[in-house]
Amino acid sequence: YSQVPHTRVFWALKTLKSNVLVTLVSVEYNGAVLGDSSKTDVLPDGTAEYDFSTSFECSPDGPNSLDVLVQKPLLLTVLEVMPKEKKKPEKITPLGQAVVDLLPLLQGTALSFTASIVIIAVYWLDFIFVSQAGLEVTVSTKELLLSATQFSSGNLLSITLEAAYSVPEAFTPDAQENCMACLQIPAAGEKELLLLFKNGILKADGEKEPLPRPKNWPLDPILAPGALNIPDSFIVGGPYEDEDGELTKSEDMEFRIQAESMKRIVWDTEMRCFLDAAAVAVLRTRIAECRYWPVELCRLSTASGGKGKASKLDKRDEDKQIAFHGVAYVNMMHLLCPGVKQIRGAFRVFNYQDSEVFEKTKFQYSIFRDRRSQLSLAKEALVNSPATKTASSKAQKEGKDSNATVRSREMCGCVLSISLCQHWLQTARQREQCLSPQQYSEAGTFLVMEIKLDRPLVPKRLREELLQRVKELIPPRPALPTQTEGAKKVVEDYQKCVTSVAVAILREYHELFGKQLPDQGVMDYETMEEQKRQLNYELNTSGKYFAFKEQLKYSVVKIVREKYLKTTAFETKEQLQAFLSELYVYLVDHMHIALNKEDVSPAPPPNTTMKQLLLFAREAEANKDLKLASLFHRQVREPQIFPSWLDYGAFCLLYEDATKALECFQQALCLDPQHTQSLLLCGIVAVKLQRFEEAEIFFEDACCLEPSSIIAWTLSGLFYEMQNSYIQAERNFREAKKLLRAQLEEERRILEAAEGEEKKPSSPSTDPGNRQTQEVHGPCGYLPLDQHSKEGKKKFPLSFLFVEVREVSASSPALSCWGVHGVPALLTTTRAVPPQFVHKALAHELLSLQGGLSCAYYLALAWTYMLREELPRCAECLCEAVRIDPLNPNVWAQKGHLCYLQKDFDNAKECYERVISFVEDAVDMHFVYLRLGSIYLGEKEYGRAKHIYLLACDNSASCLTWLGVGIACYRLEEMLEAEDALSEANALDNTNAEVWGYLALICLQGGRQLEAEQCYKYTVKLGLHNDALLREIRAAQQRCGFGDPSL
Repeated sequence: YSQVPHTRVFWALKTLKSNVLVTLVSVEYNGAVLGDSSKTDVLPDGTAEYDFSTSFECSPDGPNSLDVLVQKPLLLTVLEVMPKEKKKPEKITPLGQAVVDLLPLLQGTALSFTASIVIIAVYWLDFIFVSQAGLEVTVSTKELLLSATQFSSGNLLSITLEAAYSVPEAFTPDAQENCMACLQIPAAGEKELLLLFKNGILKADGEKEPLPRPKNWPLDPILAPGALNIPDSFIVGGPYEDEDGELTKSEDMEFRIQAESMKRIVWDTEMRCFLDAAAVAVLRTRIAECRYWPVELCRLSTASGGKGKASKLDKRDEDKQIAFHGVAYVNMMHLLCPGVKQIRGAFRVFNYQDSEVFEKTKFQYSIFRDRRSQLSLAKEALVNSPATKTASSKAQKEGKDSNATVRSREMCGCVLSISLCQHWLQTARQREQCLSPQQYSEAGTFLVMEIKLDRPLVPKRLREELLQRVKELIPPRPALPTQTEGAKKVVEDYQKCVTSVAVAILREYHELFGKQLPDQGVMDYETMEEQKRQLNYELNTSGKYFAFKEQLKYSVVKIVREKYLKTTAFETKEQLQAFLSELYVYLVDHMHIALNKEDVSPAPPPNTTMKQLLLFAREAEANKDLKLASLFHRQVREPQIFPSWLDYGAFCLLYEDATKALECFQQALCLDPQHTQSLLLCGIVAVKLQRFEEAEIFFEDACCLEPSSIIAWTLSGLFYEMQNSYIQAERNFREAKKLLRAQLEEERRILEAAEGEEKKPSSPSTDPGNRQTQEVHGPCGYLPLDQHSKEGKKKFPLSFLFVEVREVSASSPALSCWGVHGVPALLTTTRAVPPQFVHKALAHELLSLQGGLSCAYYLALAWTYMLREELPRCAECLCEAVRIDPLNPNVWAQKGHLCYLQKDFDNAKECYERVISFVEDAVDMHFVYLRLGSIYLGEKEYGRAKHIYLLACDNSASCLTWLGVGIACYRLEEMLEAEDALSEANALDNTNAEVWGYLALICLQGGRQLEAEQCYKYTVKLGLHNDALLREIRAAQQRCGFGDPSL
């Protein structure tokens, strides 16, 4: 850089103490005095305008380089000039100090800036007078230090060293020692920037450091220590679990809490450095090559000596071993996660060993041992000696002998020289203690530090970019073609219209003459003609003939346009007459075709809702009737309703084709791009199809769309873990746990508030708000977030996370996010989750459990084995679950299902009866009722079967539940109730052949021949697979002599 002068104009902003008459300002930068202003009188209003300017040179090779400009502020000292007394020189007394941050000069936007800074009192007695005082400073440069492009392409790195806790016993507060830490930051080329944290304060046992507390400038001690605080920069702390370092597990909490109130070394210092574009690239590459960076720690003793001794002492210490030389390994890989700008945590300190440091960090040298000359420790200690001499002579000449007290390096009359372990190498015992290789490990020492960037090294993709990428991944759906009615369609419409008109005319005929019964014989010709004449007269006089003609008119016009393609007028009457003749013949022929068709009334369409169809599909899946389940899913699927696409996609993923499932989920995403569950499902299927880049986009978009979703962060973390991106996975899991803690805390607060309301005299049981709270939180105070919102309503359809979502028993309020909010509740019931997600999730559940394996874990594992049809291993898990929690209805229900699949109906019945006896229902009571009822029917306990099926109808009615009621009533010879129940079943699903079969039996028993034949015809048409029921129907037909039209 060329010479860059900095011009400063000062004047006081606030009132000083009233007896201050004359003041001046002294300016220092980087240990050098830039100059003093002239003596200025304080005006009556307490202000003083100094009109003082000074400058210094900023160059890359000089003492004030760009790195120094970023790190160190400008130091201003306000001095009071006392009036002269007889035979005594002027006395100058420091009032206060202030600092100016020069970072705005590097932002590349302006050549100057003005700052209003607060003056910090030097002495406590002056605090009341200068606490409201301040300075206004203008700083300018001749040219920009950095252009806007250079600043935007670079990055500002800030490193804050807070403290070292649990230090070895050999550290004593009484010793004159300087505790230091150092690390190096890579820059472009071979350049390395060394950041040295000096003047660590050793504090004895006592209270913890307050939070928040200000960060300090990296300056040596000054007259007003409060001026070292960096404005608007604080150490705020936070939960240990949210940190990025070590000692974040629950077993470390107690140790850290105790260590923070014991002997410690406190720095609270922030150092900054600006990295240009090349240095940023080098930093990114270095972190990718080696994630651990060393932070060296040592203790230096301070001793006084003459000027001649300093160089000898420095030279003598070069060969000495560094005392208390430790190193902490900081995992910097977090900074390569997208969007991460800051890491903070605790890092263990180990004894410095070359082999271990090289193995972990690839660093081949020690900063304190091999690069001491670059740190200039002794030089810094000696640099103040000429300044002291200069200040002393200046005081004699100008009468300002007090100036020596305002500068930090002019406070001591002797030269301070730093020697390595000067005080601890005096005896063998002390030497052994000082150089103990296990000093830090035995004490459990750890550093707490923060590394922050102005911009992330890896930018996080914006929401707009993710949306665009998702749109690119979803293939465009072609627009629906314009529906043009073809000739075949219009002819069919004409025939339907003719049939409708014929039915209407027949109705008119019946109203005039009544119905002609078969036993009345054939009507004679004259009577028929007379009735025809009267019917024509009635239709013409009532206007109905014209109405019928208008109904046919529109269909005839469409035939002319679509069939004969006539859209223009005819040229001659002959052409018109010929066309009308041809058209008449055509219309009459198709009229006869329509009237001569066999009138077979189709079965009425089932009157079922989407929820019922989903229930029928689940029943068909449970019975392994996948064809029927697919049929129900296709019936529930509607083009403009995305939950139906999710349900059908989940079914396809489980039993058919993952590619088809992905198409369904993408269609749901097209209908609602803001639907988080659709994004997650697309990501899960993409993983199964090994499209990992697409999966990452889907998961990242889901987390960006709904940052408060615990499921999204958990699934995303599992995905990154499968990709071996453990740092990113850890951060996602940490975010999920943070959200979980906040959610549980909020629910606990709501529950406590509800309990407080219950203690009031008012009746809480009749308050709808209290009832809602009790329903939402249940006995444990919360429900899984993946199933319910705070209002107790479903947040998404049952299909999310593969067809069905069930609760996991929250018998323990200490369940982790894996057990409640993420994985088991999310994966134990998901019947098509890829095995990678299941295994990873349950592994995390196993690691996060406290106090041994839980019932929820074994229940989750049992469900996964049952889905894979590994029944013996499922039985082992359920036995452990029963042993842990024998009162859990979900465990007994699952055990009953296992026995049912193994054809062990006796044990299955016992398990199901136990489930029903519990006060709390299992989550899948519908299937418990269905299977227990079928067992009762098989054992011919029809009364008990009827009772169970009625309970199932009350819980969630379906065709199978009413069919069970109908069968039980038929076997009990309660024909009316049986027919009513079967009619209900038929109304819900008229494609069930077994329902038609039992209806045929009931009609045969009642002697209703026509209905018996109709029911039997549907039974055969729908394909009854129950051979025993089919034989029973045919035997009843033989016995009654009717019922089969083929006989």
